[in-house]
Amino acid sequence: MSPEISVEDLKAKLDKKETFILLDVREAAEHAAARIAGSTLIPLAELPSRCGELDKSREVVVHCRSGARSERAVAFLIGKGYDAVNVAGGIRAWSERIDPSVPLD
Repeated sequence: MSPEISVEDLKAKLDKKETFILLDVREAAEHAAARIAGSTLIPLAELPSRCGELDKSREVVVHCRSGARSERAVAFLIGKGYDAVNVAGGIRAWSERIDPSVPLD
């Protein structure tokens, strides 16, 4: 299992203005419909060819819809030498527990 943080921990990091990359690995249409402000979109299928766009000196906090794709992305990124963590529950948990203005689907 990949390292993970809760949506509450993510909100605290955002509120403290910590320096990290918030990576969304969903598809473009999903990102267009609902997103966490400040996130960078690289769909999971594109991550192997685009991970070089990410700064290895910064923590990468990865989310998807519910946590499954982002867990795979975190495992991949860690294997490539990144400091990466998964957002448990993904954007669904964010919408349910942090920001209900973000659509669930």
